[in-house]
Amino acid sequence: MMIWMFDQLLPALDPRMGFVLASFSLATLAVAVAAEGPQASQRVSEFKLKNGLQVLVIPDHRAPVVTQMVWYRVGAADEPPGSSGIAHFLEHLMFKGTDLIPTGQFSKIIAKNGGEDNAFTNHDVTAYFQRVAKDRLPKVMEMEADRMASLRLSEEDVATERNVILEERRSRVDNDPGSILQEQMMAALYSNHPYGTPVIGWEHEIRALDREDALSFYRRFYAPDNAILVIAGDVEPEEVRRLAEETFGKLAPSANVSRARPQEPEHFAPVKVTLEDARAGRTTVQRFYLAPSYASAEPGEAEALDLLMRVAATGSVSKIYKALVIKDKKAANAGGWYSDSGLDSGRLGFYAIAAEDVSAEELEQAIGGVIEDLRRDGVTQEELDRARASYIAEFVYTSDSQSRMARHYGWRLATGMTVADVEEWPDRLMRVTVDDLRAAARKYLVDKNSVTGYLLPVPEHSSSIGGKPVHAPIKGKS
Repeated sequence: MMIWMFDQLLPALDPRMGFVLASFSLATLAVAVAAEGPQASQRVSEFKLKNGLQVLVIPDHRAPVVTQMVWYRVGAADEPPGSSGIAHFLEHLMFKGTDLIPTGQFSKIIAKNGGEDNAFTNHDVTAYFQRVAKDRLPKVMEMEADRMASLRLSEEDVATERNVILEERRSRVDNDPGSILQEQMMAALYSNHPYGTPVIGWEHEIRALDREDALSFYRRFYAPDNAILVIAGDVEPEEVRRLAEETFGKLAPSANVSRARPQEPEHFAPVKVTLEDARAGRTTVQRFYLAPSYASAEPGEAEALDLLMRVAATGSVSKIYKALVIKDKKAANAGGWYSDSGLDSGRLGFYAIAAEDVSAEELEQAIGGVIEDLRRDGVTQEELDRARASYIAEFVYTSDSQSRMARHYGWRLATGMTVADVEEWPDRLMRVTVDDLRAAARKYLVDKNSVTGYLLPVPEHSSSIGGKPVHAPIKGKS
């Protein structure tokens, strides 16, 4: 069971709050399309059962193996106030048992059938997946359908798993200064939207979660009409339709699934977050900007932001790397990312790890210089062409995984997009111009919509948000 934070992957500094990270952009979703051209849309079949379950089939007959994924349109941003962490908590509890499956046996049954399984939670989605031999697909479909409607939890199950999650938070957040900084920066970036609450939850609220919290959340969101079933592998659409109707098709739809979320107000001033921690390695500076995601952007804007961040901050040929590491030698490493997968919004991020004897203020100023150049001058045609070409090359090399394709399509459909949105992405990317990138930089790299974070390796263990001191957790304390 995992928490997936769809953000950056920083060399030498892991900002992922210790959780498993996947940087799946819409670009990667279109791998098969870019690689196969017009035939790609023929690979994907889509239909809906009478109870509202959306089903996507991606045939791949190269090996007698199948990946099944069930995506629920619910994540940490849908949690009731005061119950942070319940989406991730329920994900853990889904492996406990049902009337048909004894407690703790779900994954063991999958393993005995030669398969593997896991699950993950994000702010917007929760997903469960298995990879098995083709002839085991009926069994895993039956098991997944069973726990969609018949989860059984004992008080002991809940108490045991709550302790597991508290330990997960201690080891992966509280004992990692980079994760603490990320958590505080997210809370500062989103003053009202629940994206500011960590997926794993706040410790004091995790401790209060109980059996009824889990079952209430389960009854509200776990239903066929709030789910997407994705089957990729050695199958045909009609075969999957028959199996889906025999298993999931028997389940009743929910009467009241809703996703009402508070929205983020207009921001009027930048925020600075500082964490001083003896466990930190080198001084690090990060900056986040609010930006639209692919699901929430105006036509063409997400594609422009995607390419802008590839030119500006991806790899050793990026503007920020060349300026801070190669030219000015102020940073040991530098880069950035575009978190594009959210339902309601996304983020742009830049980071730099200081070179010897370079202060956080100097590093922030250097990052700001690169950003100001982007706002003023944009990028060149050569830079845009190179970024776009490298993107397409990546598609071809990464299109070979059925499980990756299942995840890509499932994620986008679970956040309100369509198969057509995924398949038309390469064409939209090709229409992006240097003027589009300059316009995106000027519109979204705006100081008032930003949070800057300092991680300082000093003995004093404290932090601040703006000018207000906040005590950070001390290693070993819960």
